[in-house]
Amino acid sequence: MTYPNARRPDAPATARAELRDAGTAPDVLVGDGGTAVHHLVEPLGAEGRFGLFRLDLGPRPGGPAPHFHRGMSETFFVLSGSVRLYDGRRWADTGPGGLLHVPRGAVHSFRNDSGEPASMLMLVAPGVPRAPFYEELARIVSDGRRPDPEEWAEFYRRHDHHIA
Repeated sequence: MTYPNARRPDAPATARAELRDAGTAPDVLVGDGGTAVHHLVEPLGAEGRFGLFRLDLGPRPGGPAPHFHRGMSETFFVLSGSVRLYDGRRWADTGPGGLLHVPRGAVHSFRNDSGEPASMLMLVAPGVPRAPFYEELARIVSDGRRPDPEEWAEFYRRHDHHIA
């Protein structure tokens, strides 16, 4: 693998770098004291190549059921706390520096069962519109809605989230 060819090798620098302060408030809160989602690099800003998010997991136990995605890969990197990561075969309690790379179609999951806050980065590639998944999930939780199984199936289908 080599570096990609420049699109316009003689063009001057025109892109603008984006700086995000460490104290920036989360973009989405899922539940009271649940997960704070920070949209660090939006897929449009990355020319659709990837999206980067920080998930700050609250101290209450929880996380998604084992699932897979057909159209994207995900990589999780634990920043702080303890996160249980599932690679499709086993669960492992993972601390800062722990990483789980999930190719397209691979079953995976994560949970914070430690009783303490935890934080991790989530890289998705290509840069699919993952932010709407968390925004819609936050609305469902904040409205106190209890979708039936068919509604959940439709929600997951729209967001390339397939329960294993």
